Amino acid sequence: MSDDQSDSGDVYLQEYKGYHFLRGKSSSEYIQSLEDFEIRDSDVFLMTYPKSGTVWTQQIMTLIFEDDCTEDYQQNYERMPWIEFPLDGYDFVNRPSPRLYATHLPYHMVPKALKEKKAKVIYVFRNPKDTMVSYFHFSKMMNDLETMPSITELIERYLNGKVLGGSWFDHVKGWYDHKDQVNILFLSYEEISKDLRSAVLKISKFVGKHLEDATIDKIVARSTFKNMKNDPKANFEFLFDHDADKKKGHFMRKGTVGDWKNTLTVAQNEYFDEVFQAKMKGVPLKMIWDLDE
Repeated sequence: MSDDQSDSGDVYLQEYKGYHFLRGKSSSEYIQSLEDFEIRDSDVFLMTYPKSGTVWTQQIMTLIFEDDCTEDYQQNYERMPWIEFPLDGYDFVNRPSPRLYATHLPYHMVPKALKEKKAKVIYVFRNPKDTMVSYFHFSKMMNDLETMPSITELIERYLNGKVLGGSWFDHVKGWYDHKDQVNILFLSYEEISKDLRSAVLKISKFVGKHLEDATIDKIVARSTFKNMKNDPKANFEFLFDHDADKKKGHFMRKGTVGDWKNTLTVAQNEYFDEVFQAKMKGVPLKMIWDLDE
């Protein structure tokens, strides 16, 4: 095994270059091959750290490009697949343009051509307390993830990057520090939550789609948490057939901002703040911890 690959013996996660992915869903060799993935100028990539609004933005983007799609997809992930997780019988490369992709990959592992400012990249970040709490609940229902017995145990793993996706800090800083090397739009989950319509307009403009007001209104309506939860293309309820335990929760749980306040103790929150401030020193990204701010 090379220096870039490691296997800690974790039965759920495998690590490659600091990125932790689900065992059995991908491989180090496949992920390494993505560095040479052929990029088209018309491609659009959604980049996120896990539990940061991927499925939400995926819904928005597939609807923005709805008129460009000639195929009838049953699920959004088929129209906008995670590039690091190959699907049996599905050709990621030979798809009609514009091709839409989602990924949790960190900056240093994405296709090299993206760093030549080919294609467009939308990076959505979310405050790490809420992503951690979301991951905590997510781990309870997903069969492929180790169930976190307590938020106390998860905090240490999360702050040290020993969870799906690796380190939140490295992921966000990696993309932010290299934003000038990529054709990128930065959006926060909280920004989308505060004003969904403005976020849809911002994304549409960035990808070069000039849509009528009525179309924007429809996209906004179909992208609310309530409507997505009832939309079989967007709600990922199909996972419960084999990948998740429906008795323990739903893929789309709350979709709120500030839920960490219902989970972390005062001491845990203070400890998290100390680590956050040390790791994010000098990074001018504004974090919104609660919509009342």
